[in-house]
Amino acid sequence: MSITPEERAARWRMVLGGGEADGTGHSLAGADAAMEAALAALYDQPGTGASSGKRSAGAASGKRSAGLGGSAPNVARWLGDIRNYFRTDVVRVIQKDALERLGLQRMLLEPEFLESVEADVGLVATIMSLSSVIPARTRETARRVVRKVVEELMRRLETPMRAAVSGALNRSARINRPRHSEIDWNRTIRVNLKHWQAEHGTIIPERLVGYGRRQRRKMRDIILCVDQSGSMAESIVYSSIFGAVMASLPAVSTRLVVFDTAVVDLTDELEDPVDVLFGVQLGGGTDINGAMAYCQSRIRAPQETILVLISDLFEGGVEEQLVARVANLLASGVQVVVLLALSDSGHPSYDAELAAKLAALGAPSFACTPDKFPDLMAAAIGRRDLAQWASENGLVATRPGAE
Repeated sequence: MSITPEERAARWRMVLGGGEADGTGHSLAGADAAMEAALAALYDQPGTGASSGKRSAGAASGKRSAGLGGSAPNVARWLGDIRNYFRTDVVRVIQKDALERLGLQRMLLEPEFLESVEADVGLVATIMSLSSVIPARTRETARRVVRKVVEELMRRLETPMRAAVSGALNRSARINRPRHSEIDWNRTIRVNLKHWQAEHGTIIPERLVGYGRRQRRKMRDIILCVDQSGSMAESIVYSSIFGAVMASLPAVSTRLVVFDTAVVDLTDELEDPVDVLFGVQLGGGTDINGAMAYCQSRIRAPQETILVLISDLFEGGVEEQLVARVANLLASGVQVVVLLALSDSGHPSYDAELAAKLAALGAPSFACTPDKFPDLMAAAIGRRDLAQWASENGLVATRPGAE
């Protein structure tokens, strides 16, 4: 798409910030001037630095005087401006910069700010970190913002999660020596098409696939054990979503446990992920061994249990006991998976030494993005080699002997 010389000059003018040395000689008017004012309010403040190139020049010289001011209404108006001028993905970047550069976390305590902000997972994580100090007059607004994001995530993630887990459970339930009344004829025909006998016009069913007998109890027990240190906030958001979806599946028993130095079982809150998120207290120390001990005490059928530890593995408890406990869990038949993050970025900082120790025991450690998590659970239910599965899906797993 071509642009006019005038449009090009205007863009350079906004990039360079309009200081004395910007060299464009171009002045802005109308919508361009308003857009420039919105950017200047954030990026041309003394001491805030610059997002790119020369925008800091004006701020450093002190000759630009834009600002967001100290009140929530001013910030709310500014948020409205940037939403008018920029795409949603750009708005989120600008909001993040505002929170970091101008210390606007305090604005999250104001209803006016929350009503205007473009909500995303990052904002939910910030609200979670402030949940204990959010005043009563703002709490309901905060819950509405969190619920909006949760509902958007549920719409995106619920269907693939249900399909992946239900499909894996159905496959694991099928039997290959079915009674006549238990034969799944559609699947039996599909798996035996290679035995088509053209001269006889028939298929030889060398393998019979059955529906499987009705289960009297849930087929899998899944425990999500989630570190609630500050760096794991995004992982907690996604864990609550997936936990709620799995809890609604009749063939799965799902437990959600969060921990720092204490352990909180949020299983009873899984019906509403928003309640889960407001039950989390981010920060504090980390006792992974204590959390795993609690989860171990809740296991009733080790061979049918999948325990997913979501943590960066910076253990504040007794590491030797943690390693021994994981070894004991694996020996009993529990499938232990270590996710270093469940987040969109998928590039966590973590304790590589401890991850290697757990991998050597047979508990693969890797980061996972939300879109891959349903397939991960399906692979675990199907008892696949999860280190190999991670590698096949571009998720780098920590292997035995890793540095």
